[in-house]
Formats: sequence, structure tokens, C-alpha cells
Amino acid sequence: MAGTVGIGIQDFGKIIENKCFYVDKTAFIKEWWENRDDVTMIIRPRRFGKTLAMSMLEHFFSVEYAGRGDLFEGLSIWEEKSPGADYKYRSLQGSYPVIFISFADVKETTFQSARDKICRIIKAQYDKFERLLDQDPALEKLPDIFREISPVMGDAAASYSLKALSQFLAGYYGKKVIILMDEYDTPMQESYVYGYWDEMAAFIRSLFNSTFKTNPYMERAVLTGITRISKESIFSDLNNLEVVTTTSCKYEEVFGFTEKEVFAAMDEFGLTEKEEVRAWYDGFTFGETPDIYNPWSIIHYLDKGRFAAYWANTSSNSLVGKLIREGEAEVKTVMEDLLQGKTFHTRIDEQIIFSQLDSNTNAVWSLLLTSGYLRVEKTILDSRGKLEYDLKLTNKEVRIMFEQMIESWFADYTSAYNAFIKAILADDKKAMNVYMNRTALATFSFFDTGNKPSEATEPERFYHGFVLGLMVDLADRYRITSNRESGLGRYDVMLEPLRAGDPAFVLEFKVRDPEDEAALADTVSAALRQIEEKAYDMELVARGIFPERIRHYGFAFEGKTVLIG
Repeated sequence: MAGTVGIGIQDFGKIIENKCFYVDKTAFIKEWWENRDDVTMIIRPRRFGKTLAMSMLEHFFSVEYAGRGDLFEGLSIWEEKSPGADYKYRSLQGSYPVIFISFADVKETTFQSARDKICRIIKAQYDKFERLLDQDPALEKLPDIFREISPVMGDAAASYSLKALSQFLAGYYGKKVIILMDEYDTPMQESYVYGYWDEMAAFIRSLFNSTFKTNPYMERAVLTGITRISKESIFSDLNNLEVVTTTSCKYEEVFGFTEKEVFAAMDEFGLTEKEEVRAWYDGFTFGETPDIYNPWSIIHYLDKGRFAAYWANTSSNSLVGKLIREGEAEVKTVMEDLLQGKTFHTRIDEQIIFSQLDSNTNAVWSLLLTSGYLRVEKTILDSRGKLEYDLKLTNKEVRIMFEQMIESWFADYTSAYNAFIKAILADDKKAMNVYMNRTALATFSFFDTGNKPSEATEPERFYHGFVLGLMVDLADRYRITSNRESGLGRYDVMLEPLRAGDPAFVLEFKVRDPEDEAALADTVSAALRQIEEKAYDMELVARGIFPERIRHYGFAFEGKTVLIG
């Protein structure tokens, strides 16, 4: 009989005690322990079992769970034997002091509030162990450390806090400490989104250096996160760091479910739509292991027995939305291809340098890859020995997530936006002008909030964001592309009908040049003339669309005013 599916349970002990559905990942304990790495950082997408794996490590090693070997009975680690035929790992259970910290909830809008929350998280760890102070007279000098630690502690105390707690626990238990830090990068991502990156980077750098580099009381440590933040940002002093990214071969099958595990679970629950499950939730590759499935979505599917974009609804995706919405035209153009199922070729660097995200599109794709939104279709070694990749959207669920994100960009002015769609299909130029001006007025600044916004770039940022909206809204009727070659040049926007009888569209966007054009109407005429002179219709005609079914529109911009003709 299939076990009960526990949705959102990240506590290992609770899953085992309640006999919830669980895929045995305890072999990770053996693999990690025998690798003997000093500090291990594991990068995996959100909701891929990182927190549950950290909880598993805590339940296995922590003295807080001494004598709880029953939690691991029947699991692979408990049956692991050494060459001498004894159960070598059973003696390790409950034998180390463990500090387990999560930064998953540090999602504040200001540096001070984020710093305060981190300090409160650290203080909670001190509160957890404070009861030990009265149990060992040899530690009489250490209570001073506890008095220094508070939600409002200074920078020196904060940076030293986890090292000091390690010293206390090592002295009490006579063993060095295992440190587990979950979602280490959440404060950094939020600091980038809300504009306090430099302050947070300095604070975290000091904390991490003291905790993981100059800490003689640490046995080993594991950090998990979604992104590998560059060494220069917060790890400049750490040379003992083993980084396991999505392209690394270590721990390939630990996070996420393999296809074998997914299909076995489906058999257990009496579910048969395996090809559809593959289309929705497969697509992840870790190291050299393909066909890794999104565990969060699989668990929901096992529980509910129906397909939905479960993963898309677990986070606001604020960073991803910011990068695409405010990104250069190239970012939005690539997103158009991705939404149509195409691949694109790029070089990536798995070290995310947040300061480059506004100016380096490769950094954007690197972030989307490590976050699980893109998958590697092909790896190419170029003539200089550098790796390049063909990437595409990971699966159907991710595509739906992006469509929902783009729809949300227009949510505050949906009525005007939808009215414009109806007007362009009906060739109602008067209504198009009314609704486009309403939409443009509301959305110009929304799509032009990068580091270097300007009046000159507003139309370009706007129309590429606008085209993504068109793609989502008209996906069942049109193939929509922008900034592609056709005829003698590059058109701005093209709408190719997917069904017979519908008109095709070529749209050209121009900013009024006061030196050459007396009024916006002249700019419209210049845009329409360019469509004719550059033969932008050529691509549509080559695909069998008669010229009389192709409509041309010129969009003229001056500030936030638009004229369409």
C-alpha cells in the first residue's frame, strides 16, 4: 500500500515517524562522509530536497538525536557494511554536536532588517544550547559569549558568533562541530533585488570567514543554495570550499528524483501517465545524470493525481522576473525563442557575479540555468578549450511559469491591454491608439527600471516586453517574433497566423527624430516606408501568406506618447 504523501514536510524525523512517502536518499550520508571535504557547498534549484537532506544529516549526526537509530532502520545507510562485515555507520549516529541554520526566511527589503533577522536566527541557536551552561563547570568562562549575542549585536560579535558557539559545543562534547547552513544565498539574492548588495556582501563575508575558514572547532560543514555566488563577492578568504554545482558529478542523484524512482512511485500509487509526467516534470541534468525530476511537483502529482505547475507557485521568482523584465532587448528576444520551444547557444559561468547581471546577458543565463529554469541540450568545447552550451526551457511546467510571470506584468492594466489586442485584430486604429497610449503610459517605466534608464531606451525596452505579452496572449493564434532578419533588414515585430484566414502583421517601432520629422505622423510614415523598402513581408510571403493578408503598422514614440498608423 502506498504511503501517505506529506506535502511541504522538510523535517526528516517527522516524515519517518509519520510513515510518509519517502525516497531513500541516505546514501548521501556515506558519500559525503567518505569524501572528507572540509566545507561543501551544494547548488541545486529551489524545492529540490536541500532542506530535507540537511535535516537528514542533522538527525543522523547530531547528539540531539543520539539513540534515534530507529529513524534510519531499513534505509540504505543503516545497512551499509564495512569490509569487516560490521555496520560501520551505525556508530556515527548521534555522535557529533551539530549547528543547523537556515537563511531561507531572510527576505527583507532593507539591509538593517535583513541583518537583524540573521542575528535573531543565530541567537536562536544560542538559546537552544544555553541549557548546557549549568552542566559543566569547566565552561564557566564561556557564558560571557552568550551575553554578547543578541538580535542587536555589533558586527564584531555577529561575525564571531558561530565560531564562538562552535568553541562552546566542542568544549562541552569533546568533539568538533558539524555546521549545516541551508539556503545560504537567500539574503544575497534579496539584497540584489532590493538594492543593498554591498552592505550584505560585507556582512556575510565576515561571518563566513570566521565560521568556515578560521574556525578550529569545526569538523566539517555543508552549505546549500540555489546560486553559486562568486568567490570574490563573499568567499574571497575561503580556500577550503568544495563547490558542487549542477554540472558537477558529485551527489548527482541525491537532490531530485531519478526517472527510476519516479516511475516506481507511480506504480506504487497506481498512476500510469508516465510520458506526460516526463513532459511536465523531467528535464533536469545533474553532472552526467540526465532525467532528474522535480521532486516538489512529483510529490504533489502523487498526492493529487493531476498535472499542474506546482513548482511555479512556490516562490515569487522576484529575481528572475526582474532580470527578464528590466533586461536588454537581447534577453527578451531569447525569451521569445525559449517560449516557442527553441534552443539558444551561449557561454555560461557557474559563478554568479551579481554586479554583472545588469550588463552581461551570459550572467543572466547562468543564473537561470543554476536555478533550474533552463536545461543543457548540448555541450560544446570550442577551439580555445572553453565550454559552450545549447540551452532551452527545462520542461512544460517551467514554460507555464514564465507565461504566468509575463501575464502578471500586465495585471494592473489588463483591460486596456486586452482591448488593444482586440483592436489590432479588428484593424481599429482609433481604438489601438487609445489603448496603446494607456498601456504605454503605465508600462514604460515598468520595463525601463534598470541601472541606466533613459528616454531613448524606453521604446525598445517597452516593445520587447510588450511582445512577450502578445506571445502569451495570442499563443494559440500566432507565431510571434521580434528583431529578426527578413528581406533587406530586421523587422521589429512579426505576427504569423497559425490558422488559415487570420491576417498577418508586421509592426515597426520608431522614436521621433525632431530634426527629420515635424510631427509624430511623419515618424509613422517613416516606419511604414521602412517596412516597404526593406521588404519585411518577404518571410511571410515565402511561407505562403498572400500579401493582401499582411497588415503593416507603424508605431511612433515621443516620450510616453504613441501614435499608430
